[in-house]
Amino acid sequence: MPSVSFPALDFPLLGSVELPKVARVRFRRPSSAAVDDVEAAVRSAVERSARLKVLPAGASVAVAVGSRGIAKIDVVAKTAIAALRDMGLAPFVVPAMGSHGGGTEEGQKEVLAKLGMTEATLGAPIRSSMEVVDYGETADGARCKFDKIAAEADAVVVINRIKSHTTFDRPIESGLVKMVAIGLGKAEGARAVHRTGPPAFLETLPELAAIALKKSPIVLGIALVENAQKELCVIEGVEPERFFENDERLLKVAKSFVPRLPFDQIDALAVEQIGKDISGAGMDHAVTGRADLRSIPNPPPFVARIAVLGLSAATGGNGLGVGLADFTTVDVINRIDLQQIYMNSLTSTLVEKSRIPIVLPSDRDAIRAMVSTSWSKDDASTRLCVIRSTLHIDEVLLSAPLVEEARQSPLFESEGAPGELRFDDEGRLLSHAYARDEING
Repeated sequence: MPSVSFPALDFPLLGSVELPKVARVRFRRPSSAAVDDVEAAVRSAVERSARLKVLPAGASVAVAVGSRGIAKIDVVAKTAIAALRDMGLAPFVVPAMGSHGGGTEEGQKEVLAKLGMTEATLGAPIRSSMEVVDYGETADGARCKFDKIAAEADAVVVINRIKSHTTFDRPIESGLVKMVAIGLGKAEGARAVHRTGPPAFLETLPELAAIALKKSPIVLGIALVENAQKELCVIEGVEPERFFENDERLLKVAKSFVPRLPFDQIDALAVEQIGKDISGAGMDHAVTGRADLRSIPNPPPFVARIAVLGLSAATGGNGLGVGLADFTTVDVINRIDLQQIYMNSLTSTLVEKSRIPIVLPSDRDAIRAMVSTSWSKDDASTRLCVIRSTLHIDEVLLSAPLVEEARQSPLFESEGAPGELRFDDEGRLLSHAYARDEING
């Protein structure tokens, strides 16, 4: 795992920083009932497909599965495969994840394995390849690429979650359409979309998806939506000609559950963990206020300083998003697989997320550095917020000015007594944002 080494560093001036006291505050989140029987809903989506019903016995069906940590994705994929087999078909799995997994065949299989999906658990072969076929070009000259193995199957079933993109606001963002254009386009397809920068998501991506939907053997999409509790609340079978309208409709549902903090300004935000299972960008701009793309204004809130203190267990060494922070620690950087994050940035052309911020010896140093450089009037009055991740913000640690503001929010539920942030002898943060469980990774 390509990594880096740092010399021993010591900054005595940080020892004089007075960290503000924090209180634990709980917020309510929008709720929606989870799907009672995931297996039954997936089976229904498969069995109702008119195109699947007319396939001859033994027809090969490629089941396209991506790299996201979607709730119960292993159950969804396994159930879809079982339903296809019960229909007399021959299903197999293709990784549909663009350049993820280091852009290699084995790397993409490893990503599936980390999500609980192996040939043994799914009950079907996994056929991973970076080879693509060329389906033609868009009006602006972008080439439409499509997974060669999937293209040669009798049918393709696409499984993906509909959600907001971690950088862009568009009528259609992450969902079935994006998986067709980028996921099944493999590394070459991903480069075709990203090459011209942010405008490609509005113009090039939909055109590439339209070409692929017309020329490929895609017969069905299984659209998934998660509620604020990261439970599946929508499972729908979608015919190919409805991918666009379905993505747009369900995106509105998904966005109603996006976690947000009720503040316009935060001086210092400590993020205990980032990861690809948390957000495609490691941490979500709806919480951090940072897309950090030169051609696109950052959304609210304004966050003066951000420190990343850890990686989630599920992300492995994929620390994409650390470049959106101002500070991090030696421990975080030493756990990052540079091959993964650099490959992602070279493919996506969004290089900002892979940059290395200021690296300090410990969590305590990183938080002190945030507070002392946050442009607040003084250390004690700094608007400090500590969160587990941008996905988990119903329980956070807030300094007094933010607590006072939080009380005015309709999302406010309760607050605890203020206290000092605690660290162990090596400067690791012990005062976690979540009191009810411990941080992994």
